[in-house]
Amino acid sequence: MQRFDTQVQYLRYKVLREVARHAFEGNLMESFTSIPKLIAPGPKPTMRCCIYKERAILAERIQIAVNGVPEDSDQIVEVIDIACDECPVSGYLVSSDCRGCIAHRCQEACPRDAIYFDENQKARIDKSKCIECGRCANVCPYGAINNFKRPCVRNCKAGAITMNEDGVAQIDKSKCTDCGACVYQCPFGAITDKTYLLAVVNCLKEVLAGADRKVYALIAPAIASQFKGPKLGQVVAGIKALGFTDVIEVALGADMVALEETRELVEKGFLTSSCCPAFVNYIEKQHQNMLRFKSHNLSPMAALGKKLREMDPEGYIVFIGPCIAKKSEILRPEVKPYVDAVLTFEELKALFDCRAIVLEEQEEAEVDDASYFGRIFARSGGLTEAVRQAIVELGLEDQFDFRPITCDGLEECRAALMKAAHNTLGYNFIEGMACTGGCIGGAGCVNHGVRNRSEIDKYGKLAGEKTIGEAVEQSRVK
Repeated sequence: MQRFDTQVQYLRYKVLREVARHAFEGNLMESFTSIPKLIAPGPKPTMRCCIYKERAILAERIQIAVNGVPEDSDQIVEVIDIACDECPVSGYLVSSDCRGCIAHRCQEACPRDAIYFDENQKARIDKSKCIECGRCANVCPYGAINNFKRPCVRNCKAGAITMNEDGVAQIDKSKCTDCGACVYQCPFGAITDKTYLLAVVNCLKEVLAGADRKVYALIAPAIASQFKGPKLGQVVAGIKALGFTDVIEVALGADMVALEETRELVEKGFLTSSCCPAFVNYIEKQHQNMLRFKSHNLSPMAALGKKLREMDPEGYIVFIGPCIAKKSEILRPEVKPYVDAVLTFEELKALFDCRAIVLEEQEEAEVDDASYFGRIFARSGGLTEAVRQAIVELGLEDQFDFRPITCDGLEECRAALMKAAHNTLGYNFIEGMACTGGCIGGAGCVNHGVRNRSEIDKYGKLAGEKTIGEAVEQSRVK
C-alpha cells in the first residue's frame, strides 16, 4: 500500500476515501454517522481522550469535505477548533542547560529587563515583560535559551497564525498564502484545506452514466515522484479508469509559460515569477510594493486550462497536483473561467482506493506532452533552467544578461523581495517557490521524500531531445 508521511495524512485520506466512496454509491447523506464509526470503531480511543471526541472531530472533517469550496470562499485553509490541542504557547524559555554563569549576557542583552535569576542563580524570563526579540538566546554561551513555538506557528513563514483567547489557532486571512504548510505540519491535523472532491465525483458519475461531456485531468509534473511502485503510465491509466476522458501534462503549460515569461522578462528587465500561487499571494498580501514586477502571465495550470477551454468550452477541467494554493488560484477572476476544480495527490489517492483501482494492474497509458524543461518545473530551480533555455531558443542570449535567483521556500522569497524593493538584490529574475524543494514539497503530496527531486529529473529526461518550442508547436492542445 502507498505509504503516507504521517498518521495525520492517513487519517485525512481515510475520511476523503469514505466520503468519495459513499458519494459514488449515492448514499453519502445517509452515511454521516456510520463513517466516523467505521474509521474509529472503538470502544477504546486511539487518537484522542475518548472515542466520542474522535468521532466528533471526524464528523467535522466529513462536513468540511461535503461542503466543498463555496463560490464566495476567500480562504481555502481553516482550523477545526475542536481538534486543536491547545499546544503550549511558551515563546522563549530557559532550559536546564543554564549554568548560572556570572557573565549574565542574557540579562544585559534584554531591552525590557525581562531576565531575572532565581535562588540557584539560574536565569528565568518574566513573560509579562518579554517581547520575544530573541536577543537573550543569541548571546547565551550555553545555548540554554530556546524559542518554543507551536508547529503551525513555526512553519507558517507568512506569519498568518496566532492564537485566540481560548488558545486555539486562528488564521489571519490578510496574511495567509494558502500554501498549506500548517496543514501538513500540525501534529493533530487541526488545520485542513477545503476540497473539490465531491464536485469532481459528481461530474465523473455523470460521465460514467453516459453524459455527453468530457472531463480532463491536468496532471502536475510532481506526480512523477508521488506513487511508489506503479509506473507513471499506470497512474495515468488509473486516472482514465476513474472516468476522465483525457490526461494532459501541465508541464506543457509550463513550456508555454517559459516562453511567454521569458519575453516579458526581456521586455521589462526585471520580473518575479507567476507559477507558484502561494508566492503570488505572498507578494499581493505582504509585498505590495513589488506588485509592479509580478509577471502578468498565467500559471502553467491556468495557461493550459485556457487553451483547453478554447478547444472544448463545455469540458470539465480538473487540475491534479501537490498544491493546496491552487484551490484558491482557480477562484481568481483571471483563472476561474479556465479550471473547474483542483485535486491534490492525497485526494487522487483517495479516489483510486474508493473505486478499488489497483494501479499496478493497469496497462500503461502514454503521456508525452511536454519537454524536459516543462517537466522540471516541479522542483526548485526548474523554472530558472527553463527560462535560460527559452532565452536561447528565442535567440535573445546576446540581448539580455540573465541573472536569476532561485528562492526555495517562503523565507528565501521574503529576503529576495525585500532586497529587490531596496534595489540591493543584484538579480533580475526571482523564481519564487513557497514550498521548500518546489512543488515536490507541496502540502498536498502523498510523500515528501529526499529522492523526489531525482525522480522529477528522471521524468524530465524521458521527454528526450524535444525543445520547449517544439513541445508547444507539436501540442495537441492548440
